[in-house]
Amino acid sequence: MPDEIAERVDRLELPFDARGVDNYGVSKWHLEKALRLAAPLYRKYFQVRCSGLENIPARGRAMLVGNHSGGVALDGLMVGASTFFELEPPRLAHAMADKFINRFPFASIWASRLGQFTGLPEHAQRLLEDDRLLLVFPEGARGTAKLWKDRWSLVEFGPGFVRLALRTRSPIVPFGFIGGGDAIPTISNLYKIGKLIGVPYLPVTPWLLPIPRPVRLEIHYGAPLVFAGTGSEEDDVILGYVEQVKAALAALIEKGREARRGHLAEAGTAQ
Repeated sequence: MPDEIAERVDRLELPFDARGVDNYGVSKWHLEKALRLAAPLYRKYFQVRCSGLENIPARGRAMLVGNHSGGVALDGLMVGASTFFELEPPRLAHAMADKFINRFPFASIWASRLGQFTGLPEHAQRLLEDDRLLLVFPEGARGTAKLWKDRWSLVEFGPGFVRLALRTRSPIVPFGFIGGGDAIPTISNLYKIGKLIGVPYLPVTPWLLPIPRPVRLEIHYGAPLVFAGTGSEEDDVILGYVEQVKAALAALIEKGREARRGHLAEAGTAQ
């Protein structure tokens, strides 16, 4: 049978050289290895469902902006898998990773080979100016640290992503990630122990380790948001745009939450 993953990696519209490496250091070999691991998680273990994929441009720059949930960056992995497996042509979503990843050499090398870079503004701007797809979680580590009881909420957004979108004239595609908090229901975070080993915190679940359950995950992509400006606007203007993005995310999360309730009710009736 044809190798679907290798074929889709070959169809990524990126300037790979003869070694299979692009100008950012993204490696076809590393992508294939990682996506072979991600595929069964995406398709079988979590059975990810997506809606609104048509809102992601097939080509050209765009920012995917969504909510964090689930203790660890499970959402980033699944969103990246969705743009690779579901879009035609497949696209690579570059995520802005937390700076702590540079403390772990093996993880740092693999992250860069997969197109995931530390969240420096110059990296993000260059990617967008090269018409790439950028994945952003404005809640940062505060978002993944949400407890199970707060899994549907949104914490404070950093405003930098809006200034970046304006500077690069990039549309913002909001998305709601549903189910992360149920897959990894965090009941507590160990901040002191996390800092000792070089991470922001260690999430604690009812079974102690943040090993995800096989819960169905959903990603709801919304209509692109385009704002007028250059990125040099006053803070109150930028914060107004941030609130519009946050409201769009909240609506998508609520939509997904209602759909999830409906699915659970149908399953209960069928039983």
